[in-house]
Amino acid sequence: MSHGNGSPPPGSADKSLGEIVAEVSEKASLLVREEIELAKTEVTQKVTRLGRGAAVGAAAGVFLFFAFVLFLHALSWFWVDLLDLTSIWIGFLITTGILILLGLVAGLLAYRFLKKGSPPTPDMAIEEAKRTREAIEEARHS
Repeated sequence: MSHGNGSPPPGSADKSLGEIVAEVSEKASLLVREEIELAKTEVTQKVTRLGRGAAVGAAAGVFLFFAFVLFLHALSWFWVDLLDLTSIWIGFLITTGILILLGLVAGLLAYRFLKKGSPPTPDMAIEEAKRTREAIEEARHS
């Protein structure tokens, strides 16, 4: 069935192979563009959420930092009351000494951990590779 000009009527099932390939290619291209747009939207949404989370986390960190400073201040006053000190600065000095002591302990622990971990070479893996090479060489010479 043709229109008189030799071409099939629109909507006919008699499409040429070229028309089918072009239509499939066009739909595949549209699908890829839509998938890319969806991915962009999804990434933008996630980045926005991450940004909000980071901002709120930073605010929480600031609040906790100031709370810690006030705690140290209260701790200093606690020493003054506990030891019935007449000079307030002694309470602050005690708190400072405790912080220095904690810092030294943490620094020594960090030094030990870093010393045990450096240099970061896979010693056991290197040793195992040497043994494997020796075993292969022995097997080759036997």
